[in-house]
Amino acid sequence: MIDLQPACRRLSELVARIGGDQLGNRTPCTQYSVRYLLDHVDEGARGFAQAASTVDEAAGAALDFDGDWRQVLGHRLHVLGKAWDDPAAWAGQADLGGLELPNEVWGRIALTEVVVHGWDLSKATGLPFVLPEETTQACYDHVAGFLAQPPVPELWGPPVEVHAEAPLMDRLVGIAGRRP
Repeated sequence: MIDLQPACRRLSELVARIGGDQLGNRTPCTQYSVRYLLDHVDEGARGFAQAASTVDEAAGAALDFDGDWRQVLGHRLHVLGKAWDDPAAWAGQADLGGLELPNEVWGRIALTEVVVHGWDLSKATGLPFVLPEETTQACYDHVAGFLAQPPVPELWGPPVEVHAEAPLMDRLVGIAGRRP
């Protein structure tokens, strides 16, 4: 079991500081602007929270960028972190988007989405995204093994070579196809 709450909390803090004028910024996740990456993170937060539990709080409409999207996404990230805090969430299997995997894998994928896209948003906006070392290490351990045979290979770019002595986050995003 991995604690997703620190990553969800840090991403929520970053989201709260994103300016409306930054929504069109390009991100290192090349197919997404900040706005579309926030939509993607929101969709993932809702889906991964539902995979972890039957909490109705995980459902909801897409983000309204003319409304209180920062608070809505912050709340959904909080729900995501809490949902995976329950040891029962890590048992069994779930089907997300037509792909059935063990919940233990979904929980790690959820962490990866929050961490890697948190980094993407940080780079696109210039806002800080600093995680506890154990959170980054848990994500790195998952990604280093998982991406050797990902269930949907086209979701990741080819790994970027990063010096072995580089900071752990740089090595993590390098494996995920980003240039730190």
